[in-house]
Amino acid sequence: MPQQHFIFRTIEVDGQFLRTAVRPGQGNHTPLLIFNGIGANLELVFPFVQALDPELEVIAFDVPGVGGSSTPLTPFRFPGLARLAARMLDYLGYGQINVIGVSWGGALAQQFAYDYPERCKKLILAATSAGTVMVPGRPGVLLKMASPRRYIQPSHGVKIAPDIYGGSFRRDPKLAKAHAAKVRSSGKLGYYWQLFAGLGWTSIHWLHRIKQPTLVLAGDDDPIIPLVNMRLLAWRIPNAELHVIDDGHLFLVTRADAVAPIIMRFLAEEKQRAVIRPQLVRPATKP
Repeated sequence: MPQQHFIFRTIEVDGQFLRTAVRPGQGNHTPLLIFNGIGANLELVFPFVQALDPELEVIAFDVPGVGGSSTPLTPFRFPGLARLAARMLDYLGYGQINVIGVSWGGALAQQFAYDYPERCKKLILAATSAGTVMVPGRPGVLLKMASPRRYIQPSHGVKIAPDIYGGSFRRDPKLAKAHAAKVRSSGKLGYYWQLFAGLGWTSIHWLHRIKQPTLVLAGDDDPIIPLVNMRLLAWRIPNAELHVIDDGHLFLVTRADAVAPIIMRFLAEEKQRAVIRPQLVRPATKP
């Protein structure tokens, strides 16, 4: 696959420096904004972006405290991060966009779709949950996820990747090394701030108010987010459909070629409004 061009910019939004990357499109599609997983810099989603239709414009960014973005003095909560993302889109000149959220970023995507329904045309949720009401993964996996060590020490990330990501990472050691090579850590504090953003947060009480067409994507071997959580999202969101992928937590990267067509079909669909034909009123006949 040929290397695609990304435009990198670091912008200042509400006192935060945000590193952004835009893959320009052809203007025929609504742009797609990516909310990435916890601790994950934007380069980690590039294999997924490369698998999407090259005419689709894609926006990625490092949230505060991750990658090339500045670390705030105090943590954001999800509503604050959603507001920051909306301001970033204003700065970059985008109006309505489609949104995909991955893992931790899936919670932020839910918050954005709920808080800014006029900005979010369609919603894609991948390997995520409704927050604190979720059915948790195995305790050993969650304990490893509670530490940023895998981002700070790449060798540690390679070692634990099969346990925490599951799926293809269990079978192919090269995947963990390739993933670790793209990691750009900005330290521990930003990771802990992201954990704080989700502390006590849940969307379960307002999921039924998300009106956007929603695609829910789940891995059937996901040690972090058990499949039942994705089924719950698809059940609670009124206009949602669920696709289960035969892989682990990072199926967007490991199965990009299979997942990208599903996403492109979903984004291309236009729901047809019902045509209500007026009842034909026959003129009264004279007796």
